[in-house]
Amino acid sequence: MIRSDSTFNETGIDCERLSKSRYGLIEVVDGQLVGIKFRYWPKTASRFGVWWSELIGRHRSERQDRCLLYYNEPRSCPGFLTLPFIESGRQATIRTVFSAMDALDDVARMKNCRAIVCEAANPRISDRLLVRRGYERQMLQAKGRHFIKRFES
Repeated sequence: MIRSDSTFNETGIDCERLSKSRYGLIEVVDGQLVGIKFRYWPKTASRFGVWWSELIGRHRSERQDRCLLYYNEPRSCPGFLTLPFIESGRQATIRTVFSAMDALDDVARMKNCRAIVCEAANPRISDRLLVRRGYERQMLQAKGRHFIKRFES
C-alpha cells in the first residue's frame, strides 16, 4: 500500500512527513487507500461518545463504501500507535475496513512502531475478527476489551 522508497508515492502520501507526524487519519473508499491526512492534535474517543454516536445513528445515513481510521502516537509512549476510533457507514464493506487496517499496519512499520493498541468498545467488533488480523487480548483484568498487535523489531 504505502511505499517508502520515494518521498511521494502513487497515492500522494508524503512518506517523510508520515514518519514524523504523530496523529493521522487514514481514508479508504471502495477498498482503495485514498490518502492519509495529518492532524495537529490527537483524536480522542470516549465510551459516552461511542454510545451517543450509536444512539443518534450518526453513521447510518452514510451511503458510501468508506472507512476513516484515526491513529495517534502518544508522546508518552513513543514506538506505539493507538487506534482510538474507526468511523464507517452501513455501506462500508469488510474489504474496505481491512484495507484501512492494512494501511495502519504499513504506517506502524514505516514509523518503526513496536505495537498498535486499541480498545474494542463496539460489541459488533468480534474478538475473533481482531485475532484474525493479528491482535491479541491484553489487560484481561481491566474493564473493556483491550487488544494489542505486536511487530517484530
